[in-house]
Amino acid sequence: MRFLETVMGIPMSIDVRDDADAAPAAERAFRVLHEADERFSAYRPESEVSRANAAGATGLEHSTDFREVVAIGDAASAASGGAFRIRRPDGTWDLDGVVKGWAAARAAQELASSGLRDYCLNAGGDVVVAGTPRDGRPWSVGIRSPHTPDEMLAVLAVTDAGVATSGAYERGSHIVDGRDGSVARSLISVTVVADDLTTADVLATAVFALGPSGVPWAIDAGARGVLAVDADDRMLGAGELAFAHPPSAE
Repeated sequence: MRFLETVMGIPMSIDVRDDADAAPAAERAFRVLHEADERFSAYRPESEVSRANAAGATGLEHSTDFREVVAIGDAASAASGGAFRIRRPDGTWDLDGVVKGWAAARAAQELASSGLRDYCLNAGGDVVVAGTPRDGRPWSVGIRSPHTPDEMLAVLAVTDAGVATSGAYERGSHIVDGRDGSVARSLISVTVVADDLTTADVLATAVFALGPSGVPWAIDAGARGVLAVDADDRMLGAGELAFAHPPSAE
């Protein structure tokens, strides 16, 4: 069964292969994603992050979810030497590098807690997979080409993991190296495979900000594997990656 909704302005899908009625679990999973959008969207003036930014340092009481996301971001900032950031230069919150992966990981937990075992949740290209699509095979997770939207750079064979990709091709050069405020340009694509999507998503952004030195760093920080493309179209890899279709030459 496949379910599709637009959340955070992007299409998100849930593909369930269990022989069960997955509709109630999918509904709860999408509710988690919508609630995260309502709480953390900077485009909603009534969201918690917007109210926190408007309040500044006036002591606004934060929710448990807000504090959890900030703690994840603070840990990533410390581990990356400040390259990963959750505050802008003016001191306002910028939690985008954490929220989508965190929310999708929580949505996937709803599927698992409902007893589902074989599913893929795709949150705008950041993916959580569990079990198998069929016959015990791994899931195939495509990494799109940083140059051509309708082509794949590679297809990973993944089981029970989160896969996240950061790149400059969707939103332009938007990832900043928090150490000096400069726009990160030395990599054009970073894909991270980790045990959970929260970790994969945060590390993908951190590696993009760090540049090539971040590729091996991410393995020590919790990644299973990393595949990156630098500004000269050279591929950089670390850790363990299983390919359904290996990287193609550009």
